[in-house]
Amino acid sequence: MSDSVYNVLFLCTGNSARSIMAEAILNRDGQGRFRAFSAGSHPAGSVKPEALELLKKLNFKTGDSRSKDWAEFAEPGAPEMDFVFTVCDNAAKEACPVWPGQPMSAHWGLPDPAAVEGNETERRLAYSDAFRMLNNRISVFVNLPMSSLDRLSLQKKLDEIGKAGEEVA
Repeated sequence: MSDSVYNVLFLCTGNSARSIMAEAILNRDGQGRFRAFSAGSHPAGSVKPEALELLKKLNFKTGDSRSKDWAEFAEPGAPEMDFVFTVCDNAAKEACPVWPGQPMSAHWGLPDPAAVEGNETERRLAYSDAFRMLNNRISVFVNLPMSSLDRLSLQKKLDEIGKAGEEVA
């Protein structure tokens, strides 16, 4: 892989929390080497306020955050993706569009904070946990030696990041 800017798409069913947080994290922590996007197979149409609140509290840019359909990234003229990561189990089981350029992909599933029922503290904790897991995985990803890994070795590393879950550090 070259030393260019890599386009990364995070997919989830609703594109309202996990994929939005992943997009924000990578766009900031990717230090200009990565450009992140997010989308959903069945977009909710809006971003969960708890996700936006957490990102704002942690000084992430959220002005461009919106829930969008993954078909937007399979259309002519869309940015060509280098990597596609599913962050929810439902999206991983669905038939994805054919992505131009055959990007590398991996499943980095984690619990849906939007599905947590309970009091406000329990819901906020679920969003914080999801953020922490995504942040850990993305930290490992951005520090991979992209230019020195062949495609097979890189795919193995991407899969390991998703399987390691919380243990990634």
